[in-house]
Amino acid sequence: MFNKPYTYFHVFLLSSLTWLQCSPSDSDSTSGSNTFSPEIGASDIYSHIEFLASDSLQGRKSGTEFEALASNYIIQKFEEFGVQPKGDDGTFLQAFTINTARLTNPHATDAAEGERRVANNVVGWIPGRSNTNEYVVIGAHYDHLGYGSFGSLYRGDTPRIHNGADDNASGTAGLLELAHYFSENAPLDNILLLAFSGEEMGLLGSAHYVEEPTIDLSQAKAMINLDMIGRMSDKNLLIFGVGTTPKWSELAMSVNEDSLSINLVEGGTGASDHTSFYYKNIPVLHYFTDTHSDYHRPSDDLAYIEVEGQELVVDHVARMVIALGSVSKDELPFVEAPGEQRQSMTLNGPTLGVLPDYGFEGEGMQITGTNPGQPAQNAGLQSGDIIVTLGDTPLKDIYGYMGALNTLEVGQKTTITIIRDGVEQTLELQL
Repeated sequence: MFNKPYTYFHVFLLSSLTWLQCSPSDSDSTSGSNTFSPEIGASDIYSHIEFLASDSLQGRKSGTEFEALASNYIIQKFEEFGVQPKGDDGTFLQAFTINTARLTNPHATDAAEGERRVANNVVGWIPGRSNTNEYVVIGAHYDHLGYGSFGSLYRGDTPRIHNGADDNASGTAGLLELAHYFSENAPLDNILLLAFSGEEMGLLGSAHYVEEPTIDLSQAKAMINLDMIGRMSDKNLLIFGVGTTPKWSELAMSVNEDSLSINLVEGGTGASDHTSFYYKNIPVLHYFTDTHSDYHRPSDDLAYIEVEGQELVVDHVARMVIALGSVSKDELPFVEAPGEQRQSMTLNGPTLGVLPDYGFEGEGMQITGTNPGQPAQNAGLQSGDIIVTLGDTPLKDIYGYMGALNTLEVGQKTTITIIRDGVEQTLELQL
């Protein structure tokens, strides 16, 4: 799916790790003052996100010293929890190169002219009790958008830090909580812990990992991805990828001990790191508490994280991992799932200010709400509306919506056709 970095760049950039990868002693803030409990809890989740989404990390942009501060924190916690390193050369790190040409052209290859930077995945291992080589992957990306020079939906004139508390300090916090829990309560299965960088630039870290795995990828039973799990509302949880092996739905519901309202979605691909594993024929799940108006904006901050809800999400993942211990790899055959979840959120045209419903699987794009003062609200759109046509373009799904928006211009007048309560209507729209 993605091209591997050139070897000569890889050698050069590995030598530059010394300035990017600061030791924990370089910053007292990475160690924190909390005593973390091995039990999964809201307090520890809060503390992890508080550090990772702080202004001092300036948005954790891949290939920067601020990404390195975040990876240091993850490594330090892995070491404290007794997690074993499984990265390059006996370390926790797996380095890869980023070609910045991708930031302006997502179709650029590694041959394109652009600045090369080094970024790092963080790789840990927890031995299981089953004495086999099989393992379960738990992953989350820890990078974000920095000051939003790419990928941001913020339209202000002044650059601002994008802290990415939900996207994806929340998932990284969940990964750390599971690392601590399973280091004290070893499951039957071995666990491979992967904190990816480069996700926001196009799943670069996970794409690199599946091409250059540090553990035999053929022994992976399943991959569970945690991305944006910090905004649970009314105990609603989306789990994507249940169509990638027949047992997923049964397992997901059997471990639902907290009466969560779970929306199971079959599609196994999308704009997150499970996609890289899906294309290696590994069953995947993506845990997700839905989008919100702060997505890819400076307002995605700690204050809006629902830590009690996230605790419920992480508890569910832990029970799922435990349940997998009684299921052999042969009982989890990979199935090519129908449909696709999220592909790319790149938007070069105007925005409507709508919140897509990622669990919707019908024709068109259903929304869960609108942002105040934005074109969609001004046009009269409401939660539950299904957008079926934008301008002259019929919409099959959210990807058609994004493509249609990229053909329009700010200030343009057009129309939008929706279905509300089963009735189709067309509204005037000012972009």
